[in-house]
Amino acid sequence: MTAFDPWDPDFLADPYPSYAELRARGRVQYFEATNQWLVPHHADVSALLRDRRLGRAYQHRFTHEDFGRTAPPPEHEPFHTLNDHGMLDLEPPDHTRIRRLVSKAFTPRTVERLKPYVAKLAGELVDRLVEKGGGDLLTDVAEPLPVAVIAEMLGIPEADRAPLRPWSAEICGMYELNPSEETATKAVRASVEFSAYLRELIAERRAAPGDDLISGLIEAHDEDDRLTEQEMISTAVLLLNAGHEATVNATVNGWYALFRNPAQLAALRADHALIPTAIEELMRYDTPLQLFERWVLDEVEIDGTTIPRGAEIAMLFGSANHDPAVFEAPGTLDLTRRDNPHISFSAGIHYCIGAPLARIELAASMTALLERAPNLTLAAEPQRKPNFVIRGLEGLAVTV
Repeated sequence: MTAFDPWDPDFLADPYPSYAELRARGRVQYFEATNQWLVPHHADVSALLRDRRLGRAYQHRFTHEDFGRTAPPPEHEPFHTLNDHGMLDLEPPDHTRIRRLVSKAFTPRTVERLKPYVAKLAGELVDRLVEKGGGDLLTDVAEPLPVAVIAEMLGIPEADRAPLRPWSAEICGMYELNPSEETATKAVRASVEFSAYLRELIAERRAAPGDDLISGLIEAHDEDDRLTEQEMISTAVLLLNAGHEATVNATVNGWYALFRNPAQLAALRADHALIPTAIEELMRYDTPLQLFERWVLDEVEIDGTTIPRGAEIAMLFGSANHDPAVFEAPGTLDLTRRDNPHISFSAGIHYCIGAPLARIELAASMTALLERAPNLTLAAEPQRKPNFVIRGLEGLAVTV
């Protein structure tokens, strides 16, 4: 196996030994298959996430032709319109304007107020799992919790929530390396359907505002902060996708890691005070988002290699989180690890706005499972999703 093969099932099963080989080869390497420069070391990834010579987008400064890139095919346009108006793929000043508005919904006080709701919901989901004697931790607990929380924040009625997760999964397929035409077709269809639904919901909220984030975005009166309808739609989709993808995968990756490290699981069961450090360690140990991309807007140099304008850099979060220069014994799961500067939530201006909420959700589900299902065990070896960028499992069968 080569040091980096994101389509190899063995690599997908456990990419961390390959990352060690990649780090040993140097600080930056060109990967021809995706036309990207791979950056595997923690110090470089951390610095580049904050480097304004790189950007999530380039069309605020360059045309596709200037940048030596081909415009996406016209039939993919609904996906790109949706994606390109969300703050994750915008640069200042648009990014600053949208983030300032959305951050009002994610203040520490607002997120803290959600704690009882999240804890109650997590308890109900785990109770149902216990009543059945077990089930799929993914579909029974990990998925419904964050989807319900973000849908509640956005003001999406409970009766409308069933398609949210499938829409999200199909849109997120486009974030994988070299997505297929079939993946693109599904993402475009989901983008059209999700956008149409939100357009209707925004019209309803304009007529009858509620106490929810969509109503809040509509009612922003400062002309400088006003959002277009497309920005509102893209923001809502981004919050739903980012607001649960990482949490869902962190939950199942984390519990699978605990089942494979019984001594650590036993320590956690014996002392629930370990939950805060356990969550950080599990996100580091098996990172839900393995890779994050940036465009080179102005050339950068890494260890004597000049990366030209127009190139794309792929920052390997999973590798950075296992860098022995930063983490002692990185391949060892240590739920008591205190010095843990993992970058699973990114860094810089695109640092995950929902990180405090994700931590509350992860703590709530972990607490509920430890308290209400103290004998939770793995019922069958899970299958990995055939994805690299967003790392997760097809399911996690458990018994109680």
